Amino acid sequence: MPRQLLVAAVLSLGVSVSSSVGAAASDWPRFRGPNGSGVADSAVPTEFGPGKNIDWRIELPFGRSSPIVVQDSIYLTAVEGRARITLAIDRKTGQIRWRREIAGDEARKIYSGNSPASSTPVSDGTNVYAFFGDFGLVSYAPDGRERWRLKLGPFDSFYGLSGSPVVLDDTVFLVCDQNSGSFVVAVDRHSGRPRWRKDRPAAKTESFSTPVVLAPPGGTPQLIVSGTYRLDAYDPSTGEIIWWVGKQGINPIATPVLGDGVVFASSNGSDAPGYAGFDQLLEMADKNRDGKVAAAELAAAMPDYGEHFGFYDLNQDGFITRNEWDFRRTESVSESGLVAIATGGHGDRSNAQLLWRNKKIHANYSTTSPLLYNGVLYIVKGGGIMTTLNPATGDTYKVGRLGSALGEYFASPVAADGKVYFTNVEGVVTVVKAQPLWEVLSSNDLGEQTQATPAVADEHLYIRTHKALYSFSAQPK
Repeated sequence: MPRQLLVAAVLSLGVSVSSSVGAAASDWPRFRGPNGSGVADSAVPTEFGPGKNIDWRIELPFGRSSPIVVQDSIYLTAVEGRARITLAIDRKTGQIRWRREIAGDEARKIYSGNSPASSTPVSDGTNVYAFFGDFGLVSYAPDGRERWRLKLGPFDSFYGLSGSPVVLDDTVFLVCDQNSGSFVVAVDRHSGRPRWRKDRPAAKTESFSTPVVLAPPGGTPQLIVSGTYRLDAYDPSTGEIIWWVGKQGINPIATPVLGDGVVFASSNGSDAPGYAGFDQLLEMADKNRDGKVAAAELAAAMPDYGEHFGFYDLNQDGFITRNEWDFRRTESVSESGLVAIATGGHGDRSNAQLLWRNKKIHANYSTTSPLLYNGVLYIVKGGGIMTTLNPATGDTYKVGRLGSALGEYFASPVAADGKVYFTNVEGVVTVVKAQPLWEVLSSNDLGEQTQATPAVADEHLYIRTHKALYSFSAQPK
């Protein structure tokens, strides 16, 4: 069967997706809302800002995690010194209902562009579960009572873990991909005791993606995990891998999204080594000619690389050697781009189920997740370059810049009310009309930096910046 017809056939299968237990249709209970789709059935404003369509604004401790919305509360995480903070905020008033803290491990240093409060909490519709990268999981009841805590790690991760937990039935799932010792763990949501923990030997380096749940009609739900080199479908009850697709890139940050019978996922990589050879590195940076490169030498010669020194210094002895540098060079060569993968089957499905790959729109170390909305795929990358694609073929409808909202994009797009919302690091939210040949409807500048993905719930748009949380609606109270 021709590949395009195969995709069309798969898209007609009608595979459904699963949401968090007990979550209402109007809730936004996890990272990117219902099953990570980024889509809400809600009316939301097109224009908003500090003086327009605002319900309230509340200042918060620093954090990069995204808000979730459950019943009449908003939950998010933050960090202050050693305090790893979980907050519950009243949706109507913006007042803090409760604040709970646990102590993190400040000795575990990670990249300055990340923090222990980067993972988004998840709710089962009643209770909330938060993950902190230098502690582990903790669960709170709606009134702020601590239900349980589970220490995890320490982790072998220079950039720090930032994938978020998800809930299915009575279990909380968390993927912990790192330089060595990657695993996925299933935790009883009532007691906090692990049900199972499975090593992920194919995940040989850091990844940051959050799983989604596939619910085939009449079949067993599957946990879909995007990791380095492959995408895996796990049996949630046992932790056994049902099927997998290889030929993937490295360090995936984006969360996959589900169509009917198709997974859309993106990962990083390059056709050629992403770094110069070690001899060139020595020539540029090895000032004392000892055949290795110290942190100060790299920072002086290559400032952009200097802040990532710990990523190359694999044994953390303060020097980059030839073997360490060559390992990262070799690792950087892999497949990349946005892919469509048919779901189902058993075992290795790399050849049978990899439907298409689009590398033209891909920027190395792309950080945003794709969005599937009203039959169109949307993806944005650095510089505000946004692309719409045909999900059946991977062909491009339109490529363009989001007006003057350039810069970096860490927040993933969300959609509602026939519109798609894109947020850059500088805090400019661009709203486009949801259609293949999209057009910009508005540009809304919050004037505050952010890396969090917005939440949409019950005709409200919630945006978390580095120092505040906003509530916007078309008819603010």
